[in-house]
Amino acid sequence: MDIKEFVSSLPESVVKGDSVALSDGAVRRIFKFAELSEQDVFYHLGCGDGNAIALAAREFKVKKSVGVEIDNDLAAKAYDRIASTANAKIINADIRQVDISEATVILFWFADSRIVSRMVSRFKSELQDGARVITIWSPPGMMLPSKVDFPFFMCRKPFKNARSIRDQIKAAYGNRCIDFTAAWILAEKYIDALEAAPGQYRRFVNILQSMVIWINAWNMKVACEDEIPPPVESYLGILRTFFNIDLSGMILRSGKATRQQGKEEKKCC
Repeated sequence: MDIKEFVSSLPESVVKGDSVALSDGAVRRIFKFAELSEQDVFYHLGCGDGNAIALAAREFKVKKSVGVEIDNDLAAKAYDRIASTANAKIINADIRQVDISEATVILFWFADSRIVSRMVSRFKSELQDGARVITIWSPPGMMLPSKVDFPFFMCRKPFKNARSIRDQIKAAYGNRCIDFTAAWILAEKYIDALEAAPGQYRRFVNILQSMVIWINAWNMKVACEDEIPPPVESYLGILRTFFNIDLSGMILRSGKATRQQGKEEKKCC
């Protein structure tokens, strides 16, 4: 099946991310990365029914720990986790409408570009200087991260914006382009940091994730290679042959177009 058929076969809650929860281990890594302390007011936007609010309040002893969740059932479950915790609360509401001005650390993990755009505007206008926004996988919008430990990113106010996607990639990953090796390493780091795959599925998830990373870089014209490299061709073949997943429909550009673009960039730069 092609990638669209594969995605359509998954439960809608998984596709939307509604059923994706961070493990306690991953949450602790995020909090240490964020340098969460007793002086902080922590907000988790889109907290689901996870344990982050309780961990921030009880283990990291923040001044206040607030979870915002629009889904009624998930919010109720999240509340059950912190019902007896004085410095924690759950707000059952849309994150785009909740007052976030008191937050000093925000955990924000959304893929919907409309939500990201709206919240980036709010972060810039409503947060106090020094507030940290923690994201997973990439910085929000075109922000430049002030601290990186992939897949975790910190953007501290006053925020800075990248002039181009290449500048943002350079700040985030240390290079202005992503090659196959980098895609593989980033996939490994993502899996390890988020405890995203049990041992028996690790190899499959690593292959799939690295291919998605590289293909996205290729489509955005920030892959280092001028042509689709042999390792990518091989792993695409493995996914197609042994797992019946065809990612070729994700590849939007030809190698010829990429080579021409590279020539034009060399002329102009």
